[in-house]
Amino acid sequence: MFESSKKSNVKLDKKAALAKAEHYCAYQERSQQEVRDKLYEWGLWSNEVEQTISDLIQTNFLSEERFTQAYVSGKFNIKGWGKNKIKQGLKLKKVPDKMISNALKAIDHDDYLKAILSAAEKKSKTIQEKDAYKRKYKLVSYLLGKGFENDLILEVLKNNNLT
Repeated sequence: MFESSKKSNVKLDKKAALAKAEHYCAYQERSQQEVRDKLYEWGLWSNEVEQTISDLIQTNFLSEERFTQAYVSGKFNIKGWGKNKIKQGLKLKKVPDKMISNALKAIDHDDYLKAILSAAEKKSKTIQEKDAYKRKYKLVSYLLGKGFENDLILEVLKNNNLT
């Protein structure tokens, strides 16, 4: 018939794993943790995993800083996420806090406020609620869920008469 699973339990040797990891990293930016997890999945031992990661960093296939910048840029510009949600996603990928805060500084403050306003205006059109307080609550909750900060949400809503 056909193979039931694409995953194989065949342990890759170090050289094959490095080549496969280079391809994996070349396809898109990866965090060290994503690569580490993948190498363990491929059956490498701890010392082989760390050596492979070291090799990938030296050959510039793997850069935590480059990954962090790409992640922040993509999640903000494409997904419309706020800083809190982006930060949470990076923490899940075990990116150091210092690197996260540096990457978040790259988001222009005016663009950030425009993103909040844009998301608020778009959501505001879909809220059916007539009661002003409930309407505001739903809008603020939505924006908090997108990862925007409460004080900035309230400031943008107030300045643009969306409350």
